[in-house]
Order: sequence, then C-alpha cells, then structure tokens
Amino acid sequence: MAEPALTADEFSAAVSAVTSAFGDPTRREIYLFAHDSENGVTAAEVAEKFELHPNVARHHLDKLAGGGYLVVAVERSEHPGAGRPSKHYRTVAKDMRLEFPARRDDLLVTLLARTLALVPLEAAEAMAEDVGQAYGRSLVATMAPSEGHRSLQVALHTVADALTAHGFAAHTQSREGALAIISEQCPFGEAAVQHPVICAVDRGIVKGMLATLYGDTVPETSASRPQGDSVCVTFV
Repeated sequence: MAEPALTADEFSAAVSAVTSAFGDPTRREIYLFAHDSENGVTAAEVAEKFELHPNVARHHLDKLAGGGYLVVAVERSEHPGAGRPSKHYRTVAKDMRLEFPARRDDLLVTLLARTLALVPLEAAEAMAEDVGQAYGRSLVATMAPSEGHRSLQVALHTVADALTAHGFAAHTQSREGALAIISEQCPFGEAAVQHPVICAVDRGIVKGMLATLYGDTVPETSASRPQGDSVCVTFV
C-alpha cells in the first residue's frame, strides 16, 4: 500500500529539516564522505579532507548528528596511553531514504491525546513533559558527547536542529531580551489542537536536551500554534 502524501505542513517541515542539514554545500560533501566510509569519520579526518579548522569540521558533523543523519560512537585506541578517545561519525543507514520528518502514526497520537484527556490536567501536563524530557536526553545521547557544557546559544541551536528534524521547523531567535525557540510547524497536527496538553511534550524535549547540553533550565511556552498563534514560542 502506498504511503499517503505529505500534507502541506509536513512537506514544509521536511524541506526545513533537509535545508538545515544540507543547505551548506560543504556539509553535503561531508555527509557523502561519511556515507562512503565503512568505519565512519572523525572531525580530524574531515578537517584534513576538506581543509577546515577542526572546530568547523566538528560543527558540520554535529549539525548532521543533531538532524539525525549521523550517529556518533566514542572509540578508544587499543594502545594504552594513546590519548583521548576519538569520536566516529557514521551514517544512520547506507540505504536510508532522506524523508523528514519521520511519518507519525495519527492513530497513536490520537490515542495518546484521548488517554491524557482522562487524567487531571496538571498530572497530564507533567506526564507529557516528563516523556519529552526523557526523549530529549535520549536525542543528545546519539550526538557527540559534550566537551564541557556548551553556551546557551549554541545549545539552543542544537535543540532547534533536532526539533526541525522531528517536524517542528524550528529556529532560535532573540525576543524581548531573551532567547527563544520558534517552531513554525506542529508534527502532532489536529490532535494537539484538540488536546493542547500535548504541547508539553515538545517543551519537555527542549528541557531534556538543554539539561544535558547546557544545564538545568525552565523553558516556558508563551505562544502555541494549536491554541491559535502563528508559531510556537518557547522562552529559555
């Protein structure tokens, strides 16, 4: 059975995800370089291959990992005292189809929404946020291990990239003297409109990712598409 066509919102989110990861021509070449390597690549190898500063090479690799295109493994040398373990970036699958965001299952989303509707509002919101936090931490676990805490701005960019890969079409922005993540799409569709408590899931994802990338924060939602706003805004 053929899969149903993407909706306009899903297509827009997919374009945002791919553009965010592959809009830079060097990054596209780096992805292909990793794709062709059986054992993955390191930032040092990418820096040498493309004549980049190691920090720039690592940025490109982390951007691809944040979008879910690469996975990261830490490998130690077999020789004692050989120095720090190296990070190898590998493509998720050699034959992966670059289709983003991953298609959601509308039936399960609806079931989740109706289940949450049976729980008192505060408890349902806390539950949804807890699930988002756990998922956010698991997303960071697939990226390069942090070398010390990142700045809040860099961490927010990483979170926005991950959200974009999951259908939120997100970016960072300075608003009212504070940093915020702006999401132009909602992958939960009509279920979130009928049950806005689901919005606590993406707030939890932001909180969980930032806890690992930067430190504990208290994200606050000030605007929400399911509640009629043009975009979702999460202040940090």
